[in-house]
Amino acid sequence: MNWISKLERKFGRYAIQNLMFYVIALYTVGFALSLVAPEFYYQYLSLNIEAVFHGQIWRLVTFLMQPPNSSALFMVFALYLYYMIGRQLEYAWGAFRFNLYFFTGALFHILAAILVYVIAGVSFPLGTFYLNLSLFFAFAALYPNEQFLLFMVIPIKVKYLAWLDAAYFGYAILQAFLPAYRGSVFGIVYKANALAAVVSILNFLIFYVSTRNMKRYSPKEVRRKKAYKKAVYEAKREQHYEGGAKHKCAVCGRTELDDENLEFRYCSKCNGNYEYCQDHLFTHEHVK
Repeated sequence: MNWISKLERKFGRYAIQNLMFYVIALYTVGFALSLVAPEFYYQYLSLNIEAVFHGQIWRLVTFLMQPPNSSALFMVFALYLYYMIGRQLEYAWGAFRFNLYFFTGALFHILAAILVYVIAGVSFPLGTFYLNLSLFFAFAALYPNEQFLLFMVIPIKVKYLAWLDAAYFGYAILQAFLPAYRGSVFGIVYKANALAAVVSILNFLIFYVSTRNMKRYSPKEVRRKKAYKKAVYEAKREQHYEGGAKHKCAVCGRTELDDENLEFRYCSKCNGNYEYCQDHLFTHEHVK
């Protein structure tokens, strides 16, 4: 069991369900603010590390309000796209893993902004652009053959768009090393953008490597798990153990009446509705 699974077992109950709904709500508020007071976001809400060091710690959260687009028309499409991507990722991974991926990306952006400030002495406000692109990377890894309509007309698979995304990331990183921009104001801007691109890729790679087997989140596997959970739910409704216990370990026979702190889970790899306590969930032999 990897570190993500361990965290999920311990903190999974605190995950925010339908997180992308709240993220989209933040983007909507940020867009409305940009229409009413265009400079308000950068003056009071952006990720200005110098201002954070002077006590404006709310910026560590409010920088997430930066909308993905300044055009009303493209804003609607962007919000729909990111909501769809976020919901699909949460549906495939579960609320905790999606929460972890999104907030880790946000934390990496904060660390990148701090590094830029410490190294260059300039507070460069990193927004949500690369954070959103990292969501698209994860979506492409799970659903590479899904199709989007490019320019509303041309069907193109997500994996090809992801390669274009990767090329853009590479170009953003390369710009920081071009001699023409070294020592100039643009040089600082490009270095900050490069760092934001790097941490976004780093977030994706850490999560991808830690998850190891991304195939288990394929659409087919997600449907299988959904059907399994439904069968388990129906079985639990009819299930009634001796003494009124609702859970019983198939290995040791303990129930929640033996220890109220015991946790029980069904094993998706066993053929049948076999339930195990926390001590035997990952150590039992699978029933074939």
